[in-house]
Amino acid sequence: MLSFRTQRSVVRNLLAKQTLEAKDSRLPTADSRFTIADCQPNQQHPMSSTEIIEYDLQYQQETIDLIVGIQAGEFGVPITAEDQPDLRNVHAFYQQRNGNFWLAIDNNKVVGTIALIDIDNNQVALRKMFVHPDYRGKDKAVAWQLMQEVFAWCRLKGVKEIFLGTISQFQAAHRFYEKNGFREIKKEQLPPAFPAMPLDIIFYTYSFDK
Repeated sequence: MLSFRTQRSVVRNLLAKQTLEAKDSRLPTADSRFTIADCQPNQQHPMSSTEIIEYDLQYQQETIDLIVGIQAGEFGVPITAEDQPDLRNVHAFYQQRNGNFWLAIDNNKVVGTIALIDIDNNQVALRKMFVHPDYRGKDKAVAWQLMQEVFAWCRLKGVKEIFLGTISQFQAAHRFYEKNGFREIKKEQLPPAFPAMPLDIIFYTYSFDK
């Protein structure tokens, strides 16, 4: 059986090929929603030194510092590391079944995170998407890389839907989700198993069946 890394590479190559064919024909493809972020596959970006890896315990404190620094330091969200015990037990909390946790690494430094929690019924909850301020925007494309990792993983695992909750302060994140095919929904439309956070007031979903 092919490793996930090899399977992921195959999926990415197929998506990139479809995107190039669509550009040539000026017609959208079935997977064109994967390429409508700020940057496109196969383009050259300064992001080339950034690698997306599965969570490694050696980066635990850096991961915590990045996430809490953005939450509390940058946006003033009243939350601490102690309020997020999942960050000290990533394997048990995220890396089960169709869930996982990824890091964006540049020069051996954590510059971004993204995670999925398996909530059954071929559905997952997207959590912990954060990018260091110096690595945001289309020139760096770290957020795009992280989301492509999630899309590739979900397609290989047979995931049908992604759900997420966020807060009003994360306006740039809202725009990013919408550009990448997520649509806003009401809280009442979330599946019963969705792990809603007390501070979340805005919710999105992404369907692989559309």
